[in-house]
Amino acid sequence: MRFSWAFVVLSSFFVTAYAAQPTSTDPIVDLGYAKYQGSVNNQTGKVEFLGIRFAAAPTGPLRWREPQPPRPTSGIQKADTAPNRCWEAGQGNQPTAPFHLDSHNSVTKSHARHQKRAAIPDFSEDCLFLNVVAPASARPGSHLPVVVWIHGGGYMAGSASGFSGNDVFDGDDLVREAGDGAVAVIIQYRLGVFGFLAGQKVHQRGILNAGLYDQQFALQWVQSHISKFGGDPGKVTIWGESAGAGSVLQHVIANNGNTHPPLFRAAITSSTFLPSQYAYNDRIPEQLYTEVVKGTGCTSAVDTLECLRQVDVDNLQEANTNIGDSGFFGTFIFVPVVDGRLITKRPTQLMREGRVNGEALLAVTNTFEGALFVNMNTSSTVQTPSYLANLFPEFRDSQVEEGTTRYANQGAPIDQAVAIMGESIFICPTYYLLRAFKNKGFKGEFAIPPGGHGNDVIYYFPNQTAGVLPPFNNDEFLNNFSQSFLNFVISLDPNHKWDPSNTVPRWDRWTEQGKNEMLFNKTDANIPVFRSIATSKDLLSRCDFWERASAFSAQ
Repeated sequence: MRFSWAFVVLSSFFVTAYAAQPTSTDPIVDLGYAKYQGSVNNQTGKVEFLGIRFAAAPTGPLRWREPQPPRPTSGIQKADTAPNRCWEAGQGNQPTAPFHLDSHNSVTKSHARHQKRAAIPDFSEDCLFLNVVAPASARPGSHLPVVVWIHGGGYMAGSASGFSGNDVFDGDDLVREAGDGAVAVIIQYRLGVFGFLAGQKVHQRGILNAGLYDQQFALQWVQSHISKFGGDPGKVTIWGESAGAGSVLQHVIANNGNTHPPLFRAAITSSTFLPSQYAYNDRIPEQLYTEVVKGTGCTSAVDTLECLRQVDVDNLQEANTNIGDSGFFGTFIFVPVVDGRLITKRPTQLMREGRVNGEALLAVTNTFEGALFVNMNTSSTVQTPSYLANLFPEFRDSQVEEGTTRYANQGAPIDQAVAIMGESIFICPTYYLLRAFKNKGFKGEFAIPPGGHGNDVIYYFPNQTAGVLPPFNNDEFLNNFSQSFLNFVISLDPNHKWDPSNTVPRWDRWTEQGKNEMLFNKTDANIPVFRSIATSKDLLSRCDFWERASAFSAQ
């Protein structure tokens, strides 16, 4: 079916009728600082604006500074190409952590220096862009709910174009799964050393958590401009997976849970990610700052941060990669810190106090979150006490001993490591978040085998990679699972369904009195399974341990 969208002229912007192919009649939106021309996707009928600049290039003197408004640009900018990706680095791959109190680790040169991929979009420091996708029927004043997607990647990788440059977080999928009842926004933010360098020098002469401030700036952009695409700034839901879900958590607790004016009304987390989040001037962030200074040749500079701002991007990216590789296997080096401003306390403390932004929460975890981040080649040698000590370098003997005891019945040591990684960093923080929302949250579990971290994404972004289908390519499952998120975006309740063919049963809220969650799975005969289950008491007991230990895990 061919879609069209008629626009009216308003005082602050103008648009013209959509056409099936990019032409001079494609939609134009005036954002004040620039006019952007989008296009209609002739396969989906959705209206796409790709690569809208929402902040100035964070380069040179703007490295580790708060995002700044874009400079005014004359003429009409084409918004039909995926934006450049922010520079990336990988996860740690070492057998031990470099942060033990007696560590004299030094970062050595790696042969993995940022290997540019041939695929477009390429990497760039100038990467603060976002994509907007709207249904063809939307128009300014439509007041449609808005879903803002924040990508994952450990705060060190990922983009609006996925993780390879050949895939994409396609806003068209989200709009379709909302029955054309929502507008989708996909954002990017500074990563790795560019977005999460910490330490006293950054606190004094720059901004901590620059990547989170990029996200917040994008959310402020949504408040200012989304109505021009048919969205309602009062009906925004933020959603992310992995570090994207961790980012959602950060914005939920930002400003002591009292961000004003509000930037969203609801939150969705898919595999909440809460690694160690140290105070910005703790020994580990300071050690990382020192390693960056050493790795870029700035050690002898009078002002090391100013030196880092002048370092060539290739040199800084090499340090980003090398230091990222130096971490304990499955961990990520450059992540948010407690900065005393945006994030005033450790997240677990703020959640315990019930300090949250937003009116409602939908949280989904996967059954085996930890397997991807544990080195399975160590199955015959890994020991639980040493694993705990490497995963959380500030643990004392008492935490190591209790953690070892708590997981002794979880199978072989490698299985215990998988459970520890998955529960401490992904699953248990999700329950802390649910408790903080005080009976205003829904909990789900994605269990389609193998039920690993990230296995869920293709079920709500099925067009992420050309020619790749979801492993369980069942229409009922695809529709039921993906629509649950968008039903929540529309009404803050997954039980309010726009599609009458959706067969998910009654989904109860997760409360302290009724700890129920919705299971999404399949039978051995490939029949979809949707049913309510009770949260495991044993799991919650282990989560209580992690909450008590959070002062030492720095969560």
